[in-house]
Amino acid sequence: MKSLSAGYGRRAPGEPRAVGYLYVLPALVIYALFLLVPFGQSVWLSFLHWDGLTRATSAGFDNYSDIFTDPSLRAPFGHALVLLIFYSALPVCIGLLLAAAMSRIRVRGLTFFRTVLFLPQVLAMVVVGVAWQSILAPDGLLNDVLRAVGLDSLARPWLGDYDWALPAVGIVGTWVMTGLCLVLFLAGAQRIPKELYEAARLDGAGAFREFFAVTLPALRAEIAVALTLTIVAGLRNFDLIYVMTSGGPGEATSVPAYEVYHRAFELNQVGSAAAVGVALTVLIFTLTVTVSRLVEGRRS
Repeated sequence: MKSLSAGYGRRAPGEPRAVGYLYVLPALVIYALFLLVPFGQSVWLSFLHWDGLTRATSAGFDNYSDIFTDPSLRAPFGHALVLLIFYSALPVCIGLLLAAAMSRIRVRGLTFFRTVLFLPQVLAMVVVGVAWQSILAPDGLLNDVLRAVGLDSLARPWLGDYDWALPAVGIVGTWVMTGLCLVLFLAGAQRIPKELYEAARLDGAGAFREFFAVTLPALRAEIAVALTLTIVAGLRNFDLIYVMTSGGPGEATSVPAYEVYHRAFELNQVGSAAAVGVALTVLIFTLTVTVSRLVEGRRS
């Protein structure tokens, strides 16, 4: 009887663990069919020379070595890292500053402002790309405003300029992602105890010290989520590039996600496209895991 009761004591409450696996089995099957299996096929294709029609030949690691040696493949990864400044760093910083200001100062119509700033997240990125393409056109709204205020020398074909095309696309990414970061940080700021702010003010803390001593540490989890979402969005950016620049002028705005499409469907280099896609997946996974580990390490 003692051994029997001890066995029951060690068993987890509720249904057996095998039943729990049955509950998640349908989701695991769908996940495997639509993600793991295609990814495995992409890895297999990345070791081949294949144009999508004729017989494939073995490529070994040539497709991966080309990513480091071929400038036309190396440049898109550099462009993607530059875009992370606009897609991730700037939105997180701007969102933190706005959230800190709104939590310190009572703002009328806060719900309205949050809705307006979050609106770009609701719009399809194709719609965003078409709208901003017209704004940044040589005869678009931005150049019209610059000419109207006497800054004709600053007007330029923003998306056709080799130096400004990538930052112009990046600014659109900043506009899209800032609302997401702000909403996350405002939600986190609402759960910060008011006593912490009162204690900081009693100690003579100003706005900046209050931000770094109270607000920033309390929003660590939200910052990790915002960084993860914005990094993934920045690295897998395809629709904005496709709609606004198609990787041009030249290859000034080409990014890995667009390069996968370009090589697979326009150049018929399926193996090379698969290698770029696998490398991009590894890069996204590495960066997101690094961000999570850094935040968890600081928590502990």
